[in-house]
Amino acid sequence: MNSLTTQNSDKTATKPQRSIEPVWWALFSAGGVCFAVFIPAAVLFLGLLQPLGLMEFSYAQAHNWFFSFWGLMFSGAFIILPTFHAAHRIRHGLHDLKVQHHGLVKLICYGLAAVISLLTLGIWLAGIIS
Repeated sequence: MNSLTTQNSDKTATKPQRSIEPVWWALFSAGGVCFAVFIPAAVLFLGLLQPLGLMEFSYAQAHNWFFSFWGLMFSGAFIILPTFHAAHRIRHGLHDLKVQHHGLVKLICYGLAAVISLLTLGIWLAGIIS
């Protein structure tokens, strides 16, 4: 009976901590989808069809489109999510290389991705305002 009460008190005393790791894996996955699906489509349209003259749009049309809601979605899909994908890949690559400063590596990788994301959103908002 004594061992049973000890086990119960141990279970209530140690509460498992929640991890933020699923958030990083979700951003990694979303960024990977963007790398695999959206970026090749953008290369096709903006890198091949537009220069060949098969698809035409002016600077004013591109500016108006980019600084709309869809431009914000474009920025997220082509800059922000792949940035977090790359940060997560770099972080786990450094872990595989046995870099022992896990907290510092996480801070640098995701911090840099967050700064790039904020800069992207700042540029987008500056275009909206002007």
